[in-house]
Amino acid sequence: MSAPKKKDENPPITLTLGSKYHLRSLASREAVLETSGIFRGVVSLGSIDALAMELDATHKDLNGKIRVIPTHKVIAVDIMEAVKKEEIPSEVTDLQYG
Repeated sequence: MSAPKKKDENPPITLTLGSKYHLRSLASREAVLETSGIFRGVVSLGSIDALAMELDATHKDLNGKIRVIPTHKVIAVDIMEAVKKEEIPSEVTDLQYG
């Protein structure tokens, strides 16, 4: 048997500001929308929560633009590069909290 893992070895997975994610979400019943970029926060669209993603260079003409994806449309989230909460750069928090 393997030794039990320490609590710090497997911290809970959370979406953190400034992390790079690849999302797949529903565009329609038959179409999936691919989104790659940096997570900039959660926003509200009326009573619906949505993820704000700054699009990366894979989106060509939309590079640097913000895409807002309603959370109920998200199919999958791939964590490409996670930033720990303690490592969030100040320019990210300034963007988030003004």
